[in-house]
Amino acid sequence: MAENANPIAETTQDVTVVAENRTTPNPAANKKHDPKPSSVKRIMFPLTTISFLLSFPILFCIVWLLYVKQCNCEHLLPLSKLQHGVVFALILLFVVSNSVVFLRSRFLMLGLIVVMVPLIVILTIGLALVGSYTIESRMIPGSPSWLKMMVNDDNNWYNIETCIYNTRTCQDLAVQSIMIKSYDFSMTKLSPIESGCCIPPTICDMEYLNATYWIKKTEVYDDLDGPYDIDCDLWQNNVTKLCYDCYACRKGFINTLRQKWYKLGVFLVVVTILLIVSHLLLFVASMQERYAS
Repeated sequence: MAENANPIAETTQDVTVVAENRTTPNPAANKKHDPKPSSVKRIMFPLTTISFLLSFPILFCIVWLLYVKQCNCEHLLPLSKLQHGVVFALILLFVVSNSVVFLRSRFLMLGLIVVMVPLIVILTIGLALVGSYTIESRMIPGSPSWLKMMVNDDNNWYNIETCIYNTRTCQDLAVQSIMIKSYDFSMTKLSPIESGCCIPPTICDMEYLNATYWIKKTEVYDDLDGPYDIDCDLWQNNVTKLCYDCYACRKGFINTLRQKWYKLGVFLVVVTILLIVSHLLLFVASMQERYAS
């Protein structure tokens, strides 16, 4: 009877133990349900850093446009407005891009719209300079179609060929090649202006004496077609004439300018595409972070 003396007390103790077990915090359980950083938060910092770093090449391009010497006789074409316009647009893009990166939490949707407008404009200019838009780019200075249109204008070309002569490009080439034989000269790497304005086209098959003095052969080039027929007749050994009036000289001048503006166009296309992708990813991640919280 002693064993069953206090059944009520034992029951009360069991209930108390169960209640204590229910109310006692379980560190393992709490640790299991602690909130962990989401995958969205983990990628926010890299995206922000990348978007910020992508804007620094824009500064280098601005310095290049402002302080790098222009190509030979480029100042004779109305390209300064384009150069200043691109510089202003890049400065604006640099400021807007970084402002959107650091103020995205306040102006999420508005920031995306504001940064996309200059990005699309600069991307269009870059594509025109590269030559992706051959018809539309005729009205955009610096594009291949525009350069060809301006250089093929005889009034513009008269000033350009005078400028090329005054730069003494061909005279310097003649001095440098005094001791060079015909075979060695054919292996010399020439600039587009040197190969187009200072020497006759190779299709004319003239005999080399020096870089600016070639002997015409007696054959008549009746079997040749294209602008190089005229160039063979236009070539003169006079140092003030040479091939300045040749189509090859105009083409060499166009290629010289196009190298600069083509590089700029490629840079604008690459940077704007990277920034567009970066800002879109940053916008999506910010939206997920905002609505997930």
